[in-house]
Amino acid sequence: MKGLEKSVLKRVGTFQLAGEALGSALVFSHALSFWGGIDVETGEIIDHSHPGLGQIVAGRILVMASGRGSSSSSSVLAEAIRRGTAPAGIILQRPDPILAVGAIVAEFLYDISMPLVVCDISGIVSGDRIAIGVGEDGGAIVSGI
Repeated sequence: MKGLEKSVLKRVGTFQLAGEALGSALVFSHALSFWGGIDVETGEIIDHSHPGLGQIVAGRILVMASGRGSSSSSSVLAEAIRRGTAPAGIILQRPDPILAVGAIVAEFLYDISMPLVVCDISGIVSGDRIAIGVGEDGGAIVSGI
């Protein structure tokens, strides 16, 4: 827990799509578009202009301020969720309706849930082990583990 041990170990957030997930954080200061940015078959970042080029999002907790259009990112995210190549969960600083639509569609069509949380992301660094859970009030709880 490199970043989280020096900051708050538990964050309260808002779900754009509720669920639970565990994984290693993959933190980006640059927004990532799923449309043209992710290989849906592997979960690899293929956007040559993104600093995460070559990294794998599959099974990780993706952490960034927001997503980056296009609206087609929702269909790419839904397909990645279906294929098992999507992040285990996504934590954003700001709500992102495009990513929310992708996650909601995947849950509706494929009955596969990938939590999407909006909360303070400061202090979270790549490699931190993160748990996303549901609080007693139904809100999101983001914890370092």
